Amino acid sequence: MVSQKVVIKNPTGLHLRPAGILCKEAMQFKSLITFSFKETTANAKSVLSVLGACVKCGDEIEIVCDGEDESDALKALVTAIDNGLGE
Repeated sequence: MVSQKVVIKNPTGLHLRPAGILCKEAMQFKSLITFSFKETTANAKSVLSVLGACVKCGDEIEIVCDGEDESDALKALVTAIDNGLGE
């Protein structure tokens, strides 16, 4: 299991478009991928779960990957978030 904290830079947070991009990125991996925000744990492969976390710009989330390709998954998701998730 690997994890890393990352700050959401999108001006509008994880609304529908960036949430969809995050999920699409996460679904490329076999590992279980979740993230924690406040008291919430969200499944990064579910758009509804990501949207339900209500993550805003400047919020810090902790991505947790567990599985055979966990390191690659973590690296890809952190890079996608750092690059603004398409925005």
